[in-house]
Amino acid sequence: MTGTAPLLVLDAAAVRNWCRTGCTALGEARAEIDALNVYPVPDGDTGTNLLLTMQAVVDGLAADTDQGDLPDLAHTVRTIADAALRGARGSSGVIFSQLLRGLAEVLSGCESATGADVQHALSRAAETAYAAVAHPAEGTVLTVARSAAKGAAEADPADLAAVVTAAADAARAELARTRFQLPQLVAADLVDAGGRGLVVLLDALAAVVTGVAVPTARAGPADRRVLVATRESGSDAYTYEVEFLLDAPDDAVDGLRSRLDGLGDALVIVGGGGLHHVHVHVNDVGAAIEAGVDAGRPHRISVTRFADQIAAESQSLSRVVAVAPAGGIAELFRAAGADVLEGDRDNHPSMSDVQAAIERAGVEQVVVLPNAREMRAVADNAAAAARAAGRTVIVVPTRSPVQGLAAVAVHDASRRCDDDVVSMSAAAAATRYAEVTHAIHDAQTSAGRCRTGDVLGLIDDDVALIGDDVGQVARGLLEWMLVGGGELVTIVVGSEADPRLGGDLADHVATLAPSVETVVYVGGQPHYPLLIGVE
Repeated sequence: MTGTAPLLVLDAAAVRNWCRTGCTALGEARAEIDALNVYPVPDGDTGTNLLLTMQAVVDGLAADTDQGDLPDLAHTVRTIADAALRGARGSSGVIFSQLLRGLAEVLSGCESATGADVQHALSRAAETAYAAVAHPAEGTVLTVARSAAKGAAEADPADLAAVVTAAADAARAELARTRFQLPQLVAADLVDAGGRGLVVLLDALAAVVTGVAVPTARAGPADRRVLVATRESGSDAYTYEVEFLLDAPDDAVDGLRSRLDGLGDALVIVGGGGLHHVHVHVNDVGAAIEAGVDAGRPHRISVTRFADQIAAESQSLSRVVAVAPAGGIAELFRAAGADVLEGDRDNHPSMSDVQAAIERAGVEQVVVLPNAREMRAVADNAAAAARAAGRTVIVVPTRSPVQGLAAVAVHDASRRCDDDVVSMSAAAAATRYAEVTHAIHDAQTSAGRCRTGDVLGLIDDDVALIGDDVGQVARGLLEWMLVGGGELVTIVVGSEADPRLGGDLADHVATLAPSVETVVYVGGQPHYPLLIGVE
């Protein structure tokens, strides 16, 4: 986020910002969440379904805005609930739509939402989600939602930032406990996929309210082969997933629920006011659709065979191995779904270290991000050795962690590896990178003579500015880099920089280019007070 002051209330603009931010965050976490998906069926699509559900929300809000002036909070949250209901995908998306419906029931009565309103809304969201699931199980997104509501309720209702932060923290703690609650998660040593998605959305809400983004560690398995084995031995009681929208009177839902409950499991029915979203796992697809016809008018019917889905997902499995300094930057890569090999320019991993990281990925297709010019040859040699052993390993030549972050943000394990590498390479190439450091000796540079201790501003590994103040040099770099335009500025603050500097620079970007988004992370990297990327 941009280091702005915490919000005192949630208005329509803030809620819209949360939906956009949450959708982006789910996009970044999609592959990770898909990899966690072993319950109720190991079909590897929870992250994708949550992303598609939230994208439907964002699209609905955009279409709503196109009609005229920015709607108020009540209209905005009703639009969100309706768009989520219509666009929900999979059991996870359907449950999420009901969580959003519960939020809307409370927030639609507010001109702007206070901390106390949000406490009530989170509690209502958890209640409605539990009520929508035929047989609620603990250790799922439902448990995480309930704990988030409880955490929020224990915060000061007069402090919105404290409420949303407490909700996110409680959700994260409960997510960790799901690893020990469901037999499928215990066997795979994983946390719940839907719960992880909810943590992503609550973290996004906290970021919007507080103005501070906190990277969270990836929750995927240490060895991908463990996950694949778990999926292959997963539940096979039901063969198909059936979903449809249903136009029907609300009083017809109880009868439909009873019939579908007798046909399968994972039954979720959400909605109201004549429109419902139905999700169930069955063996008899025709009987499930017939039950919908008897209750009302089913439409937008979707049928998925799990065996086809699992086979396609396992064939396209790929992983990213990223070299990154320990601390905040490493955690950013983990949060984006990458396997991290810790190291930096002063402590280079060896070729054998990179080979071992490729082996630990546990899949046949691996993309390596060296993230430093000095690591390129090492990564190339390790990749060549791995290819000789039969793996598909490709190095995307990232020369800075900010280029690596841009590349991993577009990584999609479901794509063909070649197509994925093209997208990652394009994202990295479109990111100019800069660094602020100190001269360790007198030298002649392309920007003139520097003295030991001078502040150096480098753009694409070439000295562009020399000064005596880190902030001043950074502002100069940003002005230089934004001359040609840009969409996103990434600022990673190192251990030697004033913690307030990231927010100050974000404000400077807002003045220079109001349409450019700025993201500030605490990286904690040594020797480089600032790393800057412009996409």
